[in-house]
Amino acid sequence: MIVEQRRYTLVPGGVARYLPAWRRIGRDAQVRHLGEPIGVFTVEVGALNTLVFLWGFEDAGDRERRRAALAEDEDFAEFRRSVRELMTAQHSEILKPQPTVDDRSENP
Repeated sequence: MIVEQRRYTLVPGGVARYLPAWRRIGRDAQVRHLGEPIGVFTVEVGALNTLVFLWGFEDAGDRERRRAALAEDEDFAEFRRSVRELMTAQHSEILKPQPTVDDRSENP
């Protein structure tokens, strides 16, 4: 499994406009292709006016296929057009899970 973390930096006050549009227009298209998000977060301390979305995928190929299908979705294209003016930056990272227990028996 991999997790994609997508961070959107928005204009001041943009979060209050972006999230309702996402819930009304964008969310259904994303869930249709990507599945339910692992989480959707706002930033309280640090880089304000930031949204963070976490999406889970089986592997890089699964992500590529599902994101390509989303890119072709007209409902999602409408959503992107409706929020484009709110976005100032986008950053995406692929997170690979690591063991949470230090098993020293494997590396004597």
